[in-house]
Amino acid sequence: MKPVTSRLARSLSALPRLGTSLALATLLASTGAQAQEIKVGIGFSGWTGFAPLTLAKEAGIFKKNGLDVSLKKIPQKDRHLAIASGDIQCAATTVETWIVWNANGVATTQIFQMDKSYGADGMAVRGDVARIADLKGKTVAASAPGTAPYFTLAWMLKKNGLSVKDVKVVNLEPQAAANAFVAGSGGLDAAMTYEPYLSSVRAAPQAGKIIATTLDYPMVMDTFGCTPKFLKENPKAAKALADSYFEALEMIKSDPKKSFEIMGADVKQSGEAFEKSQSYLRWQDRAANQRFFGGEFQQFSKEAADLLLEVGIIKAIPDLRGLADTQFLK
Repeated sequence: MKPVTSRLARSLSALPRLGTSLALATLLASTGAQAQEIKVGIGFSGWTGFAPLTLAKEAGIFKKNGLDVSLKKIPQKDRHLAIASGDIQCAATTVETWIVWNANGVATTQIFQMDKSYGADGMAVRGDVARIADLKGKTVAASAPGTAPYFTLAWMLKKNGLSVKDVKVVNLEPQAAANAFVAGSGGLDAAMTYEPYLSSVRAAPQAGKIIATTLDYPMVMDTFGCTPKFLKENPKAAKALADSYFEALEMIKSDPKKSFEIMGADVKQSGEAFEKSQSYLRWQDRAANQRFFGGEFQQFSKEAADLLLEVGIIKAIPDLRGLADTQFLK
């Protein structure tokens, strides 16, 4: 604010006293217009794949692109409620979650892909569990229905001849699930979690083992989206959000040390620890986005929607054709 204040003072000192009030109003109006940024609230979590959003904010990328961004950590199970209430206009979450939100009346549209999990999401089990099929009748920690960990559990069980009805699910968020599993509390036989919390399981082999990750079941991918109302009223802001994300990815390439430190601090990790966590995923640049929305997105969305319907998370499949708008990738 110092440059603006001093500029106003110099300008006013050169004006006759009579015109000071009018001049002040004019200068303030013009200064406000120059400084005006589009406000947008974004809901996300501490998931490693979302960290470029933090980088874009802390490094001033959003601001440079004309955005006044508020990042709000909201559990995935509640993020759609924040959208419905108007508390946030955009969010980051997994592809299948947008299907759930739209099926439940919360209209949202994906505009770019953020990441793909390559071992960053996984299932931890006790040492006596030899295979996923052995979990029948056992207790598994996972977030609530409609979240990525719950969907990942349903996906892995289905691929091994089981369903979520064959296990007892205890609803714990990813960090709490990992902590409880490592501590041996809650009578858990297994737990669903993701990075950076999955690393705590990797570091505690005495607690059990990671029996499967997204290297074995490549089905966790995250996208960024907003309400149709926000996109219609703020197309330039939507483009700026996409551009800012891709600029953050470029910064990670050009200055990895600083980038990892900024992103790690947000989840209470050192730069070195964060660098290790992010090695289990792949952030998706503009070219990768164009490939993804060119075919893989449609195929996965259909399979995911069928599973969501099968396990009772949704009662009807929404129009999958309207769940993405790729115009902001150009």
